[in-house]
Amino acid sequence: MFQALDLTFVEQVLERSYGRRRTGRPPRSLLGQFKTELLKRVGRIEGYEELHRLLQNDEDLCLLCGIKDGEKPYHPSILSRFRKRLGPEAFQQVMVHCVKQLDQRNVLDTGTVALDATFIEAYSRRDPKDNRHGLSDVEAGLRKQGGNVMLGYGVHLAVDTKSEMPLAVVVESANVNEKKAAPMLLKRTVKRRRKHRVRHVVADSQYSSQAVREEVKRLDAKPVIPYPKNQAKGKRVLRVDRRFRSHGPLSLRRLYRKRSAVERVISRLKTHFGLRQLRTRSLRNVLSHVLLSIIALLANALSAIKQGLSHKIRSPIHFTKLTCRR
Repeated sequence: MFQALDLTFVEQVLERSYGRRRTGRPPRSLLGQFKTELLKRVGRIEGYEELHRLLQNDEDLCLLCGIKDGEKPYHPSILSRFRKRLGPEAFQQVMVHCVKQLDQRNVLDTGTVALDATFIEAYSRRDPKDNRHGLSDVEAGLRKQGGNVMLGYGVHLAVDTKSEMPLAVVVESANVNEKKAAPMLLKRTVKRRRKHRVRHVVADSQYSSQAVREEVKRLDAKPVIPYPKNQAKGKRVLRVDRRFRSHGPLSLRRLYRKRSAVERVISRLKTHFGLRQLRTRSLRNVLSHVLLSIIALLANALSAIKQGLSHKIRSPIHFTKLTCRR
């Protein structure tokens, strides 16, 4: 998987963002720490303490993560400082570069882009003095989730429906509505799509507003967003009933079926690439965590392509066995 990534570009981004000290103890390998972060997500390792124990007992994993003979494995505190010092800006550059690599291999189509949001629980409990915020994470917000009011963040994704690869991401407090995050998400998606034009934007009724529809049209694309009952009364438009059956023009119903692609991507990110295993606080750090999970998914796809297994780009379990060749 690491061989499939453009590690020269990644190392340049890390060094440019992290900076080099000319005095003091020599820093640990930045590329090695980056590989360790991806290893945690691809290997479905829940916590950094567990990751540290695995590195202590497995020489092959140490070699894979750039840990030389005689060096101690990266302590969780070292990885925490690494993520905070780089910030999401560096990981964003790496994600964009991975998307470009997929685009260069004609994997992406982006004729139809699907939008959706998912909730991840904050690594904090609610403040007893002000239960609208977190006690140790004041930037986390409240959202009704499964009948309960939960504290956390909203991850807003734009996905290419053909390849089921994420194109852009926005992370906000959980109380920020999808309609407010949509303009920035669309802007980031279209900004990176120069080879192919986005023709359709598919989303559920949570995105149904005049402002979102006008933003999609301004980008020269067609919105495929169902109207709720209280909007566009008496008109033959796309609607979805309580049983999730779509009604309206046949062309719109066929396009709306592609929205499930973004749900499958969210499921893979949560189940196989550690998205729900949040062990950090503050919006910037949560965004870094989300970007690393997406990079792991994209790296998995690039690895499948390099091995001549293009039909496996969406398979998250094909490369989960952690092996290392000396």
